[in-house]
Amino acid sequence: MANTNPTEVAEAPQVPVTRHLGWALALISVTQLLIVLDGSIVTIALPFIGADLDMSGASLTWLTIGYALFFGGLLLLGGRLGDMFGYRRMLVTGMVGFAVASVLGGLAANGPLLLAVRILQGSSAALIAPAALALVTTTFPLGAARNRAFGVYAAMSGAGAGIGLIIGGWLTSMDSVVGIELDGWPLTFLLNVPIALAIAVLAPKLLHESPRQRGLVDVPGTVTGSLGIVGLVYGLTRPGEGHGWDDPATIGTLAVSVAMLVIFVLIERRAAHPLLPLRIFRNRVRAGGYLALTLAMASMFAMFYFLTLFVQQILGYSPLRTGIAFLPFALGIVVTATVAGRAMTRIQPRIIAGIGSLLAAFSMAMFSRLSVDDSPVAAALAATGGTTVGGSVSYWGQVFPYLITMAVGMGMVLAGLTPASLYRLAPQDTGVGSGLFNAAQQLGGSVGLAVLSSVSLYFAGQRTEQVLGPITTALPGDPDAVGRALLQATFTEGVTHAFLVGSILLLIASLIVWTTTRVQPNDAGTNDQGMG
Repeated sequence: MANTNPTEVAEAPQVPVTRHLGWALALISVTQLLIVLDGSIVTIALPFIGADLDMSGASLTWLTIGYALFFGGLLLLGGRLGDMFGYRRMLVTGMVGFAVASVLGGLAANGPLLLAVRILQGSSAALIAPAALALVTTTFPLGAARNRAFGVYAAMSGAGAGIGLIIGGWLTSMDSVVGIELDGWPLTFLLNVPIALAIAVLAPKLLHESPRQRGLVDVPGTVTGSLGIVGLVYGLTRPGEGHGWDDPATIGTLAVSVAMLVIFVLIERRAAHPLLPLRIFRNRVRAGGYLALTLAMASMFAMFYFLTLFVQQILGYSPLRTGIAFLPFALGIVVTATVAGRAMTRIQPRIIAGIGSLLAAFSMAMFSRLSVDDSPVAAALAATGGTTVGGSVSYWGQVFPYLITMAVGMGMVLAGLTPASLYRLAPQDTGVGSGLFNAAQQLGGSVGLAVLSSVSLYFAGQRTEQVLGPITTALPGDPDAVGRALLQATFTEGVTHAFLVGSILLLIASLIVWTTTRVQPNDAGTNDQGMG
């Protein structure tokens, strides 16, 4: 058991009896799946959006960054609003906003409007995500029922990105619906509309409203915390976009973001109704859970990003085939997290998450061993022949096995750390604790991807210095072919080093899990004792 502060004891809340727990769980699960997959479903559609709306590569990148920035930056505020006004109310409000944004996205005729849509989607998701997780603790009774619910919730958290790739690949490959010609990418937005509206209508029928907690919105904390988080993620993405770590704008952004976060902590220490009560971190189970989850998600997001590009650009897969290639991961993480959630009635969460993080680290290490013939001659031949250098890589022998082990590992990590992150939270902190859990995922993924992108660019740049001369000599007077050949000759070198660093991050996460999340089965995810 983790040590708890006796001054943080609050009155135990009573979980209302819900007649249809199965339907309630299905609603919460679809909610979480929707907001997670929307972070990746647009990824495969980006080239099509760029061609249709005449958007540059940098502008397209912001369609992904904009969603992640506002989702991650406003999660704490979303969690606190749920504490104050009710989790179900925030869930419904966020879903309506998400549906409106998705309609506008499907009808968008230019890039700036689409970017505004992604910002609105991310802001709506920041209301939805903490409410969905908090509703697990207020809907399901402590014990086996809550553990199973946590397992299914974790499965949706992990599988959403993979399912998003599959659906995105399918939709973007379409050129008509019921005989009506249209571009496929707007469907990646319009698909959300009926689902979001259905959730908004069904939530009041299937979920109880949570008690409201008295308090005021911490405006200074909201401003400084949000600016600090958004600035940190933006600053860390700049090197990954080629600006470099010594770029004045990068240094300035990171310096300002750190200053904002320091001011945020000082404000929270003195605020009567803090946005982020620092008492949440006094419990080492929760603190360890948040930190381990951040590192694990940094690695998993990077795996998705780099492996998706590798499969498309080096193996030559189409968008739809790429989505199907990730189907085993999505299925594996759903099955594993669900089974692991049930197992937590008998097995300590740290054993489940600890073994899972080691298995995921092994998987990333194996991805770092991917090898192709990226010699200048092979790259030049691929560039002129319209092929790729990945012909010698077997998906079934070198990618599929480790997608499965990664799915099993991350399913165990998410199942074990989801309840640990909510361990013995006081009732008035459940929403903000849920926001922290989601923030650890989103910010871990964003920051991890930014850092590992810099790792990839560094080693790809080292490789470029070696092969640029021979490739230019082999393809004189054809700069487009030289660019294609350089991609084939350098990409694998960069991503394999990123996979290796991701493996190290997972090993660190595993160490944190084994040493901090000491909690007994059926005691994780409890706020019934009211411990802060």
